[in-house]
Amino acid sequence: MATKAKGKFAFSNIFRQQIFIPLAALVILVVFNLIADPSFFKITLGTNNAGYPILSGSLITILDYGSELAILAIGMTIVTAATGGQDISVGAAIAIAGSVVLRVLCGNGSSDELQAPIIVAFLVSVVVAMLFGAFNGILVAYFKIQPMVATLILYTAGRSIAAWINNNELPIVNDPTFKYFGGLIPGIPIPTPFFIAAICVLIIFLVLRFTTLGLFTQAVGINESSSKLNGLNPTLVKFLSFVILGVCVAVAALIKVSRLSTINYSVIAKDIEMDAILAVALGGNALGGGRFNMAASILGAYVIQFLTTTLYKFQVQSDALPAYKAVVVIILVVLSAPKTREYLNALGKKISGMFRKEEVQA
Repeated sequence: MATKAKGKFAFSNIFRQQIFIPLAALVILVVFNLIADPSFFKITLGTNNAGYPILSGSLITILDYGSELAILAIGMTIVTAATGGQDISVGAAIAIAGSVVLRVLCGNGSSDELQAPIIVAFLVSVVVAMLFGAFNGILVAYFKIQPMVATLILYTAGRSIAAWINNNELPIVNDPTFKYFGGLIPGIPIPTPFFIAAICVLIIFLVLRFTTLGLFTQAVGINESSSKLNGLNPTLVKFLSFVILGVCVAVAALIKVSRLSTINYSVIAKDIEMDAILAVALGGNALGGGRFNMAASILGAYVIQFLTTTLYKFQVQSDALPAYKAVVVIILVVLSAPKTREYLNALGKKISGMFRKEEVQA
């Protein structure tokens, strides 16, 4: 009887875990699709035009496109935790970084032969994305401008800068190896972006595990004044958070331009910043900064893509997607509100007290 009570008590604690929100959203989406259209979970193995094996299905689409969103969610989580604000310029920054990749690979126009190794083009784009991240970081950390206002500058001008880099042309990379990063590696049926995201996730978890980045970020986000009194440099921490996000932007940009081997400055990564912010919120992270759960944010990114794929599956027009996601935002904002959290915590304590009482009686 005591074991049963302990089990109930442990189960009640699940509701107070931060990762509960994205898990609950995932379960709801899974149940909905199982009822509405079980074929949503069907995965088929076929071959592409080159004769290589390829997996297809809605779940593969979620792994594919959700991976680039998960990469962005990593950087957005750190920025949110450190600054208590969000970077709304990541879509425009992806356009810039992607344009840089194409400029390095193609030179002044489309090219059948690469003008530089892909790794060189990627590293150049990383440097450029870090510089623009540093620009945002300086505005936020040193000039004390609210993050959403500071990043509005690049949000407005970023796509024009991207077009200027390639003289407003649309260069095309004809080398087939370039498509591997946003598509498939021959002989491997799982989309490459999933493996890239897995590498990024592994790196960030090692960094958080073996460095003080997570501790410093949360300390600054919770109380900047106290962290300063304890020897931290809040300005530097905030600045570095935007630089880290810049690296994530460059990785996502490589995947984006690799998918089509070209770029459309006005369309590429459109509204992806909203999805990245929503992934952080869905992960149960406070948008006002402070403590964060990176695993929950990454899971939240895939849940957002799960929602997007579900809506597309049921033929919802792309123009209507923001309206559905707005409903999710409203729910998340309500759930994360202090008043709601106080109520849920009180309810959790009440349930725990009932289980403890039952355990004592047993």
